[in-house]
Amino acid sequence: MTEDLFDDPRVTTMGLLFEAHDGLVAKLEPAWRKGGLSGLDLNALMRLRRSPGQRLRMSDLAAQTALSTSGVTRLVDRLQRGGLVRRESFPGDRRATYAALTPEGAERLEQVLPGYLDTIERWFTGLLTPDQLDGLVAGLRVIRDAVHPDATAHD
Repeated sequence: MTEDLFDDPRVTTMGLLFEAHDGLVAKLEPAWRKGGLSGLDLNALMRLRRSPGQRLRMSDLAAQTALSTSGVTRLVDRLQRGGLVRRESFPGDRRATYAALTPEGAERLEQVLPGYLDTIERWFTGLLTPDQLDGLVAGLRVIRDAVHPDATAHD
C-alpha cells in the first residue's frame, strides 16, 4: 500500500465523524443517566413521543433504533418494567404489537430533556453557525436516508 491511502481525505472525514460521535456521547451520557435512562432508552422514548398517538409498531421501533426484533423486545421489556412504555394491540391489526409511551414515560422525558438539550447546545449545535448547522442536518439526512431508509418514517 502506498502512504497516500492513509492520507486520503475520506479516511480523515470518517475519523472526524467517529471522534465527534464518541466525544458527544461522552458529554451527553450524564444528562440521560441522571434521569435513569440509557441513550437507547432516551432514543426509543423520544421516537415514541414524536410518533402519532405516541406509539409505534414494534417492528418500526426496531427499524428506527437499528435494533433486531429480539433487541427491541428486550428494550421494550425493560422500559415496560420501569413503567415508561406499555405494549398495545391495535384494533384491526391483530398481528402487530405496538409500544406506547405511558404518562410516566412522558414525564421522565420532560425531566431529562432540559439538561439533555442544554448539553446538546453546549457541545454540538451551539458550536456551529446557523448555516453550518443547516448544512450538517441536510447532509446527515441524505446519508441517513441512503444507509438506513427504514428510519425515515418520523423526523
